[in-house]
Parts: sequence; structure tokens; C-alpha cells
Amino acid sequence: MNQQHLAWPFFEAQHRALAAELDAAAPALIQGLAHGHASAAVDADCRTLVARLGAAGITRHAVPQAYGGIADTLDSRSLCLIRETLAYHEGLADFAFAMQGLGSGAISLAGSEALKAHYLPRVARGAAIAAFALTEPEAGSDVGAMATSARLEKEGGHYVLDGSKTWISNGGIADFYCVFARSDPATMGAKGISAFVVDADTPGLTISERIDVIAPHPLATLKFDNCRVPASHLLGAAGQGFKLAMQTLDIFRASVAAAALGFARRAMDEAVARAKSRKMFGATLADLQLTQAAIGDMATLIDAAALLTYRAAWLRDVKGERTTKEAAMAKMTATENAQAVIDRALQLFGGLGVKSGETVEKLYREIRALRIYEGATEVQKIIIAREVLK
Repeated sequence: MNQQHLAWPFFEAQHRALAAELDAAAPALIQGLAHGHASAAVDADCRTLVARLGAAGITRHAVPQAYGGIADTLDSRSLCLIRETLAYHEGLADFAFAMQGLGSGAISLAGSEALKAHYLPRVARGAAIAAFALTEPEAGSDVGAMATSARLEKEGGHYVLDGSKTWISNGGIADFYCVFARSDPATMGAKGISAFVVDADTPGLTISERIDVIAPHPLATLKFDNCRVPASHLLGAAGQGFKLAMQTLDIFRASVAAAALGFARRAMDEAVARAKSRKMFGATLADLQLTQAAIGDMATLIDAAALLTYRAAWLRDVKGERTTKEAAMAKMTATENAQAVIDRALQLFGGLGVKSGETVEKLYREIRALRIYEGATEVQKIIIAREVLK
């Protein structure tokens, strides 16, 4: 992968070394994957990738140093570079890494020492698969509409969860889920929501549906029916779950932009190679001014998105600033720009671009979800506007 942007002042020596090492290691990480569309094949590939990322020490970047990680606090620039590089090579590898961080992030932020010690070292080693369970059938972007309940038993030893979660990444293969549920039924909206760690084998937790999407990933609907969770598995204070969910998403939102960058850079490289080699009208496709104009647009869209992405990461890492607005700008711009870049790349391939299995065809399917998950583009616009209006 072209890494000229690593010369920008956002990065330090360790970031450049990390990107180079990961780029060199990526082919071996993704070698021999089934690349099937059936759930069983996707599940097997995802498990393989988590194990390989763990063995390579890459998942150590997803947890704090005290629990097997690399640094005392998660380094946003490292997360972004890892996701950008993995996405360039294989979308499912990016997914596998990202969910180890997002799925365990609430534990890193608010778990008790016992919970951190039990779950995070296994996440760092790739020995346990994590998942983040927030969305419900009637509560997606509107988290305040959450209906899944968490009732504290009179004895106080357990919470009882009832309800469902859907569009849960790693659903069906995760070893544990960070689940958000309404613990105070008298409090409406975002207040009264609490967070819990729920092991996948907890009685009362079942997978009610596997969800197939255009770019295959492990996704499922979870059902909680009188699911008893130890009170010690509460993350942070009761009623503070919404705040914890937003803090977790804030950490990883810029890295979604980085994944989009990885997809866009791969599409750009594929398009340039095709334009240089495709013979047309006695010259090559690259000799045509319309092609050159398209490539100029693509390069500019990528750099614009990259600057926003790594500004957000740098502000968080170096300045210690809250980056809600900057991360939202990066996520919105990078995903929308990547969609435009990949669409243009596919167009340059002509009929070959829509052939199943072609790299640009796969990228076209991969990018579409990023404009929706972890806050759709429309939601990012509202977040940005609210921050500006403050």
C-alpha cells in the first residue's frame, strides 16, 4: 500500500513502523481464507483472522497495556493505521480487528478490575471474540427508544435481561457481548440505560436469526429471555450505559473513517493499474483526459478524507481533546468519499468491474455498510451541527 501520507506530521516513528510491518504481514494474515458467502464459511474465516491477528500481536492494540495491550490508553492513530492497512488488503480482517476493540471497549473504559483481568487479556491474545450489542429492532440511531430491560433481582445478586438486539457484529461467534439495556423502566430516553458483560453461553441468551448482508460478515439478532447476569458484570454505574456507549463509539469512530480510506486507496491503486494497462483507441485508458480527470478527483477525495481522519486521531492522542465533532466529520467524509472513489474505479473497469469476485466489485459491496454503521451519514451531520451550535 502507498504510504506517502505517513510523512504527514500527524505520525511518529512508531506509527510508521507499525504501518510498514502490518502491510508486509497482511498477505500471510489473509492467506487461505475460504471467502465464502455462507454463514459457516464467514464464521470460520473470522475466527481464523482473530486468532492470526492475536498471534501477530495486532489485537494487543485494542486493549490497555495493563491487560496485555501495547499502551496505557488506546492510541487512536495506531487504531486508524491498522484498520486502514487491513481494509486495503481484506475487509473481513479489518472487521475482525475492529470488533475486538469495539466489542471490549466498554470493559476497558468502565469494567471492574476483575472484569478487565478476566476478559481483556484474552481479547489481546485473540483467544476470545468480543461483540458490542447496542442496536435493537426499534432502536437504531435512536438509542433512547431502547426496550431491552435489565431488572435487578430483590436479592441483588443478578440482573435479569429480557428483549432483543439486532445487527450485532460477531453475533453467533462471540465469546461475550457488551450489552446495553434499560435498568430503570421509569426513566425514558437515554437515561436509565446500563451496560453489562454477558457471556455467550449464559442461559437465556440465544441467537434468533443470522443476518446475511452484501459484504459477508458475522451478524445476528440476539434474544434475551429471563437471562440472569451477575450484578458484578455491570459496567460502570447503573444508569450510565448510554454515556459509556457513546464514549466507546467516540474512540473508534475515527477508525471507521480509516477503514474507508483503506478501501478507497485499494480502489485507487486498482484503477490506476487498470488505466495504465488497458489498451484503447491506439493508446491506453490512462492517456484519455476523462480518465485523468477521474483519477484527479479520486486522489483529492482520498487526501481530503485522510486529513480529516488523522486530524481527529491526532487531536485525541496528542492534545487529549474530545473529538466528537472531528471524528464525525472524518467518518462522514471518508465513507462518502470512499463510496465515490470506488464507484469511479468500478466505472473505469467497465464490464469487468461488475464481475463477481473482481477486487473493485468486492470493494463496492464492502464500502456500502460503512456509510450506515456506527452512525449513518445523516446522524453524523446532526452530531456535527450540534457541536458547532454549542
